[in-house]
Amino acid sequence: MTQDDRDHSAASTVSSPSTTSSPSDGSHPVAIKAIKLRHPWRILISVVLVILLVLFVIDASQRSAYGWPDVAKYVFDRRISQGALVTLQLTVYSMIIAIVLGLLLAVMRLSPNPVVKSVAWLYLWVFRGTPIYVQLVFWGLVALIYKTIDIGLPFMQPWISIPNNLALNVFIIAIVGLSLNEAAYMAEIVRAGLLSVDRGQEEAATALGMSWGQTMSRIVVPQSMRVIIPPTGNEVISMLKTTSLVAAIPLTTDLYGVSRDISAVTFTPIPLLIVASIWYLLFTSILMVGQYFLEKRFSRGVGMRRPDKKVQPIGNDVGGKG
Repeated sequence: MTQDDRDHSAASTVSSPSTTSSPSDGSHPVAIKAIKLRHPWRILISVVLVILLVLFVIDASQRSAYGWPDVAKYVFDRRISQGALVTLQLTVYSMIIAIVLGLLLAVMRLSPNPVVKSVAWLYLWVFRGTPIYVQLVFWGLVALIYKTIDIGLPFMQPWISIPNNLALNVFIIAIVGLSLNEAAYMAEIVRAGLLSVDRGQEEAATALGMSWGQTMSRIVVPQSMRVIIPPTGNEVISMLKTTSLVAAIPLTTDLYGVSRDISAVTFTPIPLLIVASIWYLLFTSILMVGQYFLEKRFSRGVGMRRPDKKVQPIGNDVGGKG
């Protein structure tokens, strides 16, 4: 091909209309027709999963071992609902105490004082390194270790001796055991959230004359919440399920304890386990919805957001307004 032929071909390409450019006569550009990709394997796997789920539901509905009449009988039983209320109380009270203690421990971990930092690290080492069930058993036996609360000097007769009646209240002991264990995990979550905020934010707030409290409440904490909220929501859901272990204290008025006691009398363990699972699923579903909206609230302005309105092509504006 000669130089004249190449020049003629390039001129023809430039002069030909394109579907992505605006026409010179002011008309609308021709839209590009996008062809959707086909995913036959994805469709096949989805169909197989749906068929397996339907087969499982049909099979479970026909098995008498599940005891569906007993499930319908006890799912709204007053004893079960009262046990569910106790489970919610254990979850709420334990998480409130754990969040407060976790915040304190996180500040201690970030303290420049080596003694304070070491005490916080020792607390996390003990409560994260031992199983929660073992801790609850220990707290259930604390009344045998500390029968009285003595105030005085070591190796001398105590000045005041108070009977440890608090250790005999299994509900309070359950809250203490659950919250002390959870505080160790909340401390690391809060510490990670505070460390996620850039150091320059604090320096800028100090340069503007803000106090430490104003810097934490207005700058650091709001930005760290988007890191703290997701794992905290997971911990709340985990705490709701961990309350089933308070039988180690022993506390039997929670949801799992009540369903277990009923099944021991009626000899229907499987239906009562299904009843307890239904209530647990209900509570966790509500908590997951709340967690979603909290994450959405504290993640505003972070990451890519979808536009509220569809942006019109430039060609339409050119064609409409000339």
